[in-house]
Amino acid sequence: MYLGEILTPNAVKTVNSCTSKKRLFHDLGELAEACYGLKATQVIEALIEREGLGPTGVGNGIALPHARLASVSKVCGIFLRLEKPLNFDAVDRQPVDLVFALLAPQTHGVEHLKALALVARTMRDPDVCAKLRRNSDPVTLHAILTEAQSTQAA
Repeated sequence: MYLGEILTPNAVKTVNSCTSKKRLFHDLGELAEACYGLKATQVIEALIEREGLGPTGVGNGIALPHARLASVSKVCGIFLRLEKPLNFDAVDRQPVDLVFALLAPQTHGVEHLKALALVARTMRDPDVCAKLRRNSDPVTLHAILTEAQSTQAA
């Protein structure tokens, strides 16, 4: 599995202002609807429900919100770079500025876990995160994410 298979270029965006975690989930839902044809309300509800089990802020300014939905046919990703870091109840209590959301089919547990592990590995790389934070162009951000993985695989 490669990031390019789950993250389309149009599912990458820089957000200038995001005032709350709930607003962030709305932004993710709207982008999921625009990019993948999913219902924004279902995506938002699923992300909020999953977040209720425990925060998905993994530290170092990174959040990996994820959810399973019946309406999803394959794992798909959304990446947001936040201009202003957002309080996300992360494990290290630091605000979040890099958000990689995953949406997966309800019946594909292994696929979901593999995708989550792939994203986590990529986002743990300090060089990748530094490059993501230095750029705001969605095309460049997508290239950084997808190139990082091919470099790691080599």
